[in-house]
Amino acid sequence: MSNFNKPAAPQRRRFVRRKGCRFCADKTLKIDYKETKNLRYFISERGKIVPRRISGNCAAHQRKVNEAIKRARNIALLPFTASHSMD
Repeated sequence: MSNFNKPAAPQRRRFVRRKGCRFCADKTLKIDYKETKNLRYFISERGKIVPRRISGNCAAHQRKVNEAIKRARNIALLPFTASHSMD
């Protein structure tokens, strides 16, 4: 007898606690395109902008972070992509 007709077992959804927005929690933090140290946290190793569900930012601050990263890239403070090594 084959297992093709068996219904799949229901998958459990794991509860993951949402991170709070660091900019809402600490009002002294500013999002500025000139502060590349702070913006590097929101860029992956490949150079992509980290999504909101991963970074934990609220929607308003995520938009500001995206804008700051794009501005920093345009004036060459941040790279568009990861640097490739030809080994």
